[in-house]
Amino acid sequence: MRRGPRAAAKDRKAPRSGIRAALNSLGLRWKITALLAVGCAVVAVAIGLLVHKARLDQVGESARSGAVAQLVRVRQLYELTGQVDQDDTGSALDDPALPAPLRQAALAGQRQTYLDMASDDPCVWAARPVGDNPRHVLSVRQSLDEQADEMAEFDRQLMVSGAVVVGLAALGGAALSSRLSRELRTAAATARRISQGDLDARIDHPRPPGLRHGKDEVAELATAVDTMAASLQQRLEAEQRFTADVAHELRTPLTGLHTAAELLPPSRPTELVRDRVLALRTLTEDLLEVARLDAEVEKPDLDVHPLGRLVETIGERAGCSPAGFTAQGTRSAYGTFVRTDARRLERILANLVGNARKHGVEPVEVRVDGVEVTVRDHGPGFPGHLLEDGPRRFQTGVQERGQGTGLGLTIALGQAQVIGADVDLSNAPDGGAVAVVRLPKA
Repeated sequence: MRRGPRAAAKDRKAPRSGIRAALNSLGLRWKITALLAVGCAVVAVAIGLLVHKARLDQVGESARSGAVAQLVRVRQLYELTGQVDQDDTGSALDDPALPAPLRQAALAGQRQTYLDMASDDPCVWAARPVGDNPRHVLSVRQSLDEQADEMAEFDRQLMVSGAVVVGLAALGGAALSSRLSRELRTAAATARRISQGDLDARIDHPRPPGLRHGKDEVAELATAVDTMAASLQQRLEAEQRFTADVAHELRTPLTGLHTAAELLPPSRPTELVRDRVLALRTLTEDLLEVARLDAEVEKPDLDVHPLGRLVETIGERAGCSPAGFTAQGTRSAYGTFVRTDARRLERILANLVGNARKHGVEPVEVRVDGVEVTVRDHGPGFPGHLLEDGPRRFQTGVQERGQGTGLGLTIALGQAQVIGADVDLSNAPDGGAVAVVRLPKA
């Protein structure tokens, strides 16, 4: 079956994409180390080739000079005696092993040399013409085995030196990139802490940028993150103070308005006024509670309580019917004791039950299993953005979950943090919002 040009192009791109994926999977530390090692290796190879060529040219020139000097001595002896010295094994007249290019150059009246370092028997030839009619070629051959061994040893030393340089460069790159990677990881971890609400987190780079330390991009990044965190902290603290001040200032006129509403004669308009005054008063109290939670001034009154009986009492006060309460586990939930603040736990569960009854669908179930308390309704469930980003103040989610201030879940999660509990929000597979409060065991 023949493959089309697109398939062949994909096959060619596959190795490249595999290499790119492998490089992307490496951390910055190893990328810098590999880059420095590869760069040093390229430089070492280039320098090694240049040094090898220079040394080879030096050996070749020395061998050619020696061969020419020997050829001069042999020619002088040949002109005096008419024969070649038989004791000199490298000299000969019309040697059949003489390379053809050198023979042709000699017959043309030139004195030439021929260097052969690539064969198994390296040697250098020198030849010149003698006689007039016919011409003969007088040649000298010198073995270069010793020089070839010397070049091989020289090349080995170059390779070892290059490997040492590349290794040192890799170690230096690893040390440099390790410091850089550690500083960047510290900056990333600090940024994550800030995004999670820890506004006091700072990088505090040891080398702030400036004329004293020169241009340091990592230090500039650290300073920028610290400046951003400080600015964000100041803005949030200003907003929290504004919320607390507004709520505090509203309490006095609301108290008077509530008293005046109670003095009105019974009627339908009076009921509407009292209902709206109560809603506004509840909102003000919630704002004050959020402000105290933001300021982290709340102190829990911890004590040991039987979880099952405590939750059942809280559920009854929150309007949850006894049929909606269940206790299960390996032991009876009434035998499980937790160390918590009963008043704050009631505030948490009351908000969760009230949120379920207001925005969900009956029945609302409260289940105790070990040290976990689960509140579930059978409505549309929590919106996706709430599960992903957590509850937001003054935002209740999608239209089908009703309208409100959106402070109930915020207060529940804040009070849970005060008593050391965890709150997990999710949606049940068969529908409905699920909130699980996990308490510390006594």
